Formats: sequence, structure tokens, C-alpha cells
Amino acid sequence: MYSKDYKQQAVAYKDKGHTFNELKEAFGIPPETYYIWKEKLESGYYDLKIVRERKRKIDKNELKKAIEEKPDAYLRELAERFGCTETAVFYALEKLKITRKKSLLPITKKMRRSVRSIKQG
Repeated sequence: MYSKDYKQQAVAYKDKGHTFNELKEAFGIPPETYYIWKEKLESGYYDLKIVRERKRKIDKNELKKAIEEKPDAYLRELAERFGCTETAVFYALEKLKITRKKSLLPITKKMRRSVRSIKQG
């Protein structure tokens, strides 16, 4: 991919009166590329900064507010509030790096020995 400066130099070189053969030798581009670059430079295409963000059902800021207001809310409750599925809320929380409440201490089950294992061992 060529830089904007390189494209400007190539177009300026041709506009100074050089032939397409000289342009191809100097910059290695065919006439079709010259015309494309010239048109885009004149229209300001390379100056545009396109920032696209999709419109989403769940607004990130609103979701953060909802979690701050009620941190113990179930995914089901948040889904009803935003009019979407629980899975959508889960993935939105995951993108925000917000995890759900977890138990701090692991729950261990006491192992019971069966009567057979005591007699055999």
C-alpha cells in the first residue's frame, strides 16, 4: 500500500508533463492507477477519517449505569431492561470486562467412604 505522499508525488510528476512511460519507470504505476489516485486526491478522499460505530441495542454507557445502580441484577433482568436476549447482555458485559459475582471460597464436598472401600482396604 502506498502512502499519501507517494501518491501526491506520482500525480504531480505526471501533471508536470511527463509521459505515462516515464511515470511507469519512475513510480511503477500504470495509467489507470494514476487516474484513480488523481481523482481521489482532488476529491479529498485521503483526508477523510471515517470512524464507524454500529448502532447497538445495548448502549455501553447505559449498561454500566445499570450495573452500578443494581450490581446484583440477573442477566434476565438486564435483558428485559434493554429489550434483548440474556446472551446479548452476557457478551456486552464481556466486552466491557465486567464479570458476574463469583464465590470467594470454593465449596468442597466431604467425601464419604463407602462401606465396601473400608472393608477392602
